Amino acid sequence: MQQIINGIDKLSDILQEVGCRKLFLVIDSSYPFLNIKDAIEALPVEDKVKFSDFTPNPLYEQVCNGIELLKSSQCDTILAVGGGSAIDVAKCIKLAILAKEGNAAIIPPLVSQRLPIDGAKIPFIAIPTTAGTGSESTHNAVMYYEGAKQTVTNDGVLPDYAVLEPSVLKTLPLYQKKCTMMDALCQGIESWWSVNSTEESYEYSRKTVELIMANWRKYIFDNDDEAAAQMMLAANYGGRAINITQTTAAHAMSYKITSLYGLPHGHAVAVCLPEIWQYMMSHMNLCKDSRGASYLSAVFGDISRAMGCQTIAETISSFRQMMAEMELEKPVSSDFDADIRLLANSVNQVRLKNNPVELDSQGINTIYTIIVRNNQYE
Repeated sequence: MQQIINGIDKLSDILQEVGCRKLFLVIDSSYPFLNIKDAIEALPVEDKVKFSDFTPNPLYEQVCNGIELLKSSQCDTILAVGGGSAIDVAKCIKLAILAKEGNAAIIPPLVSQRLPIDGAKIPFIAIPTTAGTGSESTHNAVMYYEGAKQTVTNDGVLPDYAVLEPSVLKTLPLYQKKCTMMDALCQGIESWWSVNSTEESYEYSRKTVELIMANWRKYIFDNDDEAAAQMMLAANYGGRAINITQTTAAHAMSYKITSLYGLPHGHAVAVCLPEIWQYMMSHMNLCKDSRGASYLSAVFGDISRAMGCQTIAETISSFRQMMAEMELEKPVSSDFDADIRLLANSVNQVRLKNNPVELDSQGINTIYTIIVRNNQYE
């Protein structure tokens, strides 16, 4: 069972509790500028080995370098400090170290299997430095193998401790704050309507959406400390929600937008979500959730109320207005027809299986056409 810890000041106690002597520190490029860097450097352990040789979209080869470094250094505890990529890299390293299949555990075909590992053998602590992915509370990781995105899933890579320290958000670049926050909001919404939703995931989803809607303006425009604390908590709830449900079409359709137009992940997901929601509302006859279309309509209504709206149409409009207020524009195509073909052919149908309304090729084409038609939110 994962422990959620509030505050960096508890980190020394955690390391003592797990008996850490040599700490394997997975960090991203933000680490030298973090206000918690000095506290981490001063941790009372015999040795610290740092690994940061990876890109924001981590590659298999980079992860392999981390695997070899952990093996050679014989560290006994992993601490990941950073955004989702740093935490994902640490997860992949841990899986490859502990699985009898080794590095093959994180690439096809084994990556899609729940390989047995004893996660307790290497204590794992995660400190997120953005309020977005909630990766600190999921058993999923993302990396790229031979140019293709791979989702690594294993219960044994869920961090044992998630340390939430909202002060790290104070100096986060504004655009990054916007993108990561929208990723968290989309995760809260998608997990709520996912075909895999449960009573437990509902509560996490609800808390995610309500906390973000109550605090987003103060967090984005005022850099308010209390709003940041609430946003960090919201992102963590979002991570816990998708750890149960997984994401849906907004995430599945976002990946090519990121690579084609260079939009960060959270921005790309957020331009997809309202158009997918609008499409689903017009095609409730294609509902594939076993609980039925009336159930799904009720869920949409619950999401609307959590977002402070009376109707679903008002909610979708509110979401678009939120994006416009933050100047998170839709992508603009320089070759519309070619881009639509490329986007429509890029979607992995397997990644749509959690979506509550069926999306066929025509539906996907329609949605992408609306997304890239112009950069104004209607």
